[in-house]
Amino acid sequence: MYHFFVEPFQIHEDQGRIEILGGDVNHIEHVLRMRQGEELTVSDGYGWEYLCRAEEFLPESVTLRILKKERVSSELPSRITLYQCLPKGDKMELIVQKAVELGASAVVPVASRRCVVKLDAKKAESKRKRWQAISESAAKQSGRAVVPAVGEVTDFASALRAAKETDVRLIPYECADELLADGQTSSMDRTREILRGIERGQSVSVIIGPEGGLEKSEVEAAVEAGFLPVTLGKRILRTETAGLCVLSALMFHLEV
Repeated sequence: MYHFFVEPFQIHEDQGRIEILGGDVNHIEHVLRMRQGEELTVSDGYGWEYLCRAEEFLPESVTLRILKKERVSSELPSRITLYQCLPKGDKMELIVQKAVELGASAVVPVASRRCVVKLDAKKAESKRKRWQAISESAAKQSGRAVVPAVGEVTDFASALRAAKETDVRLIPYECADELLADGQTSSMDRTREILRGIERGQSVSVIIGPEGGLEKSEVEAAVEAGFLPVTLGKRILRTETAGLCVLSALMFHLEV
């Protein structure tokens, strides 16, 4: 069943209807070719979902009749923010899409020292809008109750400061053995302990380096800011894979 998001002002519960506006009108009429009487679901972005029936098609709006309203439980019980250092090419589009599918609550693009991509303010905002549109599309496809926000591009130090608001902070690091090994517990066992210790309801931040990895000084700054170094195994993962690996593990652990 097709799924859409609307702003609260588009919902008229007292009249039993919802108004679809903007680009979704063209998508419903000319791409999906929906007809009067067909059913679809609509989310308000705050956890409420409406089962609706298409009732009236106008040039600039589609009127839906509300059939049922219910609180949906498709969200993870913890808020997870992915701080992704800017990758090359269009990899960020894939990262945003899959992070949303895996349950991330927000994605924040980060400019670290080894990032090849350099964005000025105008280009950064243009990219952010594109990534936000991808987030909304992925949220629709995966049946999310909310559309995760894609933040403005921020520098590494600012990302560390923002992440201090979360309960648990994780930083995958290819040299985690040096930081985790204690002579008795392997880095992988220690990582399992860290993940198992995360409780439902706790907020989590994950920071992922760019293609060239994070500089040692950046990792040290992150650890000083409360980030826990973790290992993702014996293989070196690409930047577009590492964050999704962590999100997958967290989803499996936290899913109710």
